[in-house]
Amino acid sequence: MRRFVLPLAAAILLCVPSAAHAAHPVGTSFLREVVDHLDDPWTPPPGANVPCTLKPEHPRPVVLVHGTFEAPVINWSGLAPYLANEGFCVYAPRYGMRSGIPGLADIRRSAGELSSAVDAVLAQHPGVTKVDLVGHSQGGMMPRWYLKSLGGTAKVNRLIGIAPSSHGTTVFGLSNLVDLLRLRPAVALVSPAIQQQIRGSSLLRELNAGDETPGDVQYDVIASKYDEVVTPYGSQRLDGASWWVVQQGCAADLSEHAQITYSPRLLAKVANLLDGGTRPLPCRYVAPIGLG
Repeated sequence: MRRFVLPLAAAILLCVPSAAHAAHPVGTSFLREVVDHLDDPWTPPPGANVPCTLKPEHPRPVVLVHGTFEAPVINWSGLAPYLANEGFCVYAPRYGMRSGIPGLADIRRSAGELSSAVDAVLAQHPGVTKVDLVGHSQGGMMPRWYLKSLGGTAKVNRLIGIAPSSHGTTVFGLSNLVDLLRLRPAVALVSPAIQQQIRGSSLLRELNAGDETPGDVQYDVIASKYDEVVTPYGSQRLDGASWWVVQQGCAADLSEHAQITYSPRLLAKVANLLDGGTRPLPCRYVAPIGLG
């Protein structure tokens, strides 16, 4: 009996995935991630910032750039594990810390931090010269400063901006009230980055002067027509970039500014852009901010 038990046990072990190869859990709700990570906001998203070997089908590291206020684990607990499960090497650095909150510092300083983060990622993959960037909100706009003013075009193959503050935001007209009350200096004291993302800021004028998509870089913009933060959502477009709206062909997806990075449709779209894949884009009901 023993001579049969041992081979059977070995066969069973071979069929069970090891912990090292287990799939990373893919988050589905922005709100749930906020609640779940109140006590540990600085843990990396599942699948990110772990030792990784690049594959021929995914020859570049993917660097995820979070938005204003958003710790990487809150912003990227959907996309990071999804991409890692698809075989990508994924990194999710933190930037722009001010008063213990990410993404509030001057955008020019944050772009310098992104530059250092890209260099650190490339150093982990000798012989690789470029990364792909995927950014949300400020994280979709701020890298353009890195590309335009800090030499980033030499180290970036692609920038995918998800709900990016490309030309700033009116926040449904609230920026007009800020200007009426002359509150921009006060906003800048709290957060330079917030003031710099208001439509018409000097930083945005400089960033968008001339070529909006410089260098030998592929630019893509993904938006939601229900975006309540970067408004109007059409302002997210960039000259020279591809444009796609999550609700195209799927009215059931109600993802807005926060939930968009957890939309199953968005996850597949980003992966397809990164590797030229043809994954089907799921169409299912998605509730705003993940309330469903």
